[in-house]
Amino acid sequence: MAETLRGQANASSYPTDAERWDAVRNRDIRADGAFYYSVRSTGVYCRPSCAARQPRRENVRFHASSKDAEASGFRPCKRCRPDEAPSGAYAIEIIAQACRRIETAGVALSLDDLALAAGMSRYHFHRLFKAHTGVTPHAYVKAHRMLRAREEMLNGPTITEAIYNAGFSSSGPFYAAASDWLGMTPTEFRNGGSGRFIRFAITGCWLGKVLVACTERGVCAILFGEDPEELLGDLHRHFPRATLAEGGSSFQDVVNQVVRFVEAPTIGLDLPLDVRGTAFQHRVWQALLQIPSGETATYGEIARRVGRPKAQRAVAQACAGNPIAVAIPCHRIVRSDGAVAGYRWGSWRKQRLLERESHGGDGP
Repeated sequence: MAETLRGQANASSYPTDAERWDAVRNRDIRADGAFYYSVRSTGVYCRPSCAARQPRRENVRFHASSKDAEASGFRPCKRCRPDEAPSGAYAIEIIAQACRRIETAGVALSLDDLALAAGMSRYHFHRLFKAHTGVTPHAYVKAHRMLRAREEMLNGPTITEAIYNAGFSSSGPFYAAASDWLGMTPTEFRNGGSGRFIRFAITGCWLGKVLVACTERGVCAILFGEDPEELLGDLHRHFPRATLAEGGSSFQDVVNQVVRFVEAPTIGLDLPLDVRGTAFQHRVWQALLQIPSGETATYGEIARRVGRPKAQRAVAQACAGNPIAVAIPCHRIVRSDGAVAGYRWGSWRKQRLLERESHGGDGP
């Protein structure tokens, strides 16, 4: 049974049969889990939001739980499946609401808090959240707190105030994760990357010129273009106060690995990445990494995977903000009609990458 906790959380919102019937007539998704209704003429019971043809009021009876409905002799509806964890559009809406709850909460919400608000058991909520966002609830909460801390550090007077304003109860957890998330120390981040040392090189490949840049932590940029000066300017815009230096001969092995990977993405890139971004960008980029070589996804599909089904434009912006071409494969995103959409480094490069991947790395 997928019995939920929503009845405990929301039943008080529908205290009378008249209010419950109104919820059924309106197919109110917010009432799902607060109660169930059975239909005498069909012998089934449903969620309030069930899309099946609405019954006559005199045939309807209300139940506090799915167990109560089944104990009264009713079987679960095959359309809304009230005995199972939510799925489809309903599940997407539940997870989208959970994401908004995390993003607007002033404190870090626990798995119990989120599951109770969603009207699910801890297990079902955790499984559903990860299936639709690609990350666990804990990882999402952590990422959003780091995003808030990042914004606070840009706008607030001190790092300490930024930490507590972002919902951290102490500075220890923040500093433990800060370098991985920001790609530098908090102090360096506040100073716009001042003190960060980045090696780079520009070389040729089958897609034109490519700039490869690395910090001590990993590859921080793979940029395509035609003009070396424009590529270097693009790198400066990403890291305005970092120290940039040409990599020299010792850096050539890294460059060669990246170029081989660009030539044949199916071989993978055996180098660490050092990529900075907002919580939402990281969710989108993580979803992109799940798209196999030779396959594509739409902006809408990625938006649903990250729990923001209406955020297709934001997904497109996250793709455009990706500084690591091919390794974070934003070129695998196409329009809903299958057409190749815009690409930060030129639509023709995107088309050729997709053609090569569709041929297993041996295409034109």
